[in-house]
Amino acid sequence: MIQDIYPHRFSNLYLANLAPKKTDYIFHFQGNSILLKINGDELALPQKKDFQEISEETDFVFLFSLDEVPCFLVLNELNIDESQLAYTDISFFRTTTQREIGWVSLVGLHLRNWYRQNRFCGNCGASNQHKTDERAVVCPACNTVVYPKISPAIIVAIVSNDKILLARNSNFVGGWYSLVAGFVDVGETLEETVRREVKEEVGLDVWNIRYYKSQPWELSGSMMIGFIAEADENQPICIDEKEITAAAWFTRENLPNHPLNISIAGEMIEKFERGEL
Repeated sequence: MIQDIYPHRFSNLYLANLAPKKTDYIFHFQGNSILLKINGDELALPQKKDFQEISEETDFVFLFSLDEVPCFLVLNELNIDESQLAYTDISFFRTTTQREIGWVSLVGLHLRNWYRQNRFCGNCGASNQHKTDERAVVCPACNTVVYPKISPAIIVAIVSNDKILLARNSNFVGGWYSLVAGFVDVGETLEETVRREVKEEVGLDVWNIRYYKSQPWELSGSMMIGFIAEADENQPICIDEKEITAAAWFTRENLPNHPLNISIAGEMIEKFERGEL
């Protein structure tokens, strides 16, 4: 999956009170695009030495480390050398062979969005400040502390004998199908979420729910928690016609277009195709 970047090493250990050095990586975003060095088909993360204006007065914050090199988010505007640097839509992670850059770009975008959404205290409205000893923001007026938001969501491979239930989301393009997924609601267990989402989206009852594995999915700021469940293929499929526009049972030999194995959905579908699920 996208987070599997070995032999590269990703560490989200928060290093407090750190300032960027010349060779440290700099993350800067415009919308959903990240600033990258581009040399033909090769991508690289820009470094502090690529920006003369970064100083102690710059609004930056430590993010994480890649191969033991600290990475920093710069929240100010930057002057860029367009002959060396370019903003690249975050969707590049789906096709790049440099998975380590795709992965840290996604995590950086998740954190950029969280910092941008929490510039002001939701309790009293004062401007928040970066907490100096951990990854959080704190209100200097009322001391409210806010940590990065991660939303739990389930994703489930529904199987019946040698068939798998795949659904087409209203946001999908190109005839793609995937697994049923949805966010956990207040007061629900993960298993209850599986039952509710499947019933709401495709009208099926499921049983024998068992855990598969999890994947952080930074585009939605969520933690995807994968399950396998069984259902009777003779049950009528009733799609919600809002999120889901089509759903059907497929055999291993007749799968439609589906996500790549950089996602937990793609990995589970490919395992079903190989008879391993």
